[in-house]
Amino acid sequence: MSYGQNTRTTSGISRPVETGKEYIVDITDTGRTGDGVARIQGFVIFVKSAKAGAKNVKIKVNSVGDRFATAEVAAGSTDTT
Repeated sequence: MSYGQNTRTTSGISRPVETGKEYIVDITDTGRTGDGVARIQGFVIFVKSAKAGAKNVKIKVNSVGDRFATAEVAAGSTDTT
């Protein structure tokens, strides 16, 4: 499991998450489509079906774009709220 290591894409722009890796995050907000919003080193991650206020949620990143990533809650995740 990774905890916010920077990675570089072919464009040379650094991103703190990688597709396919798992991270532990807090869901701080809700996006326009209802998905949870987490941040790692300021980089936005939209987490499918996650709710604002959830803490220590294990997520798996599905895709990483220039400005944000998408993820889903990983199996075995715990929420301490």
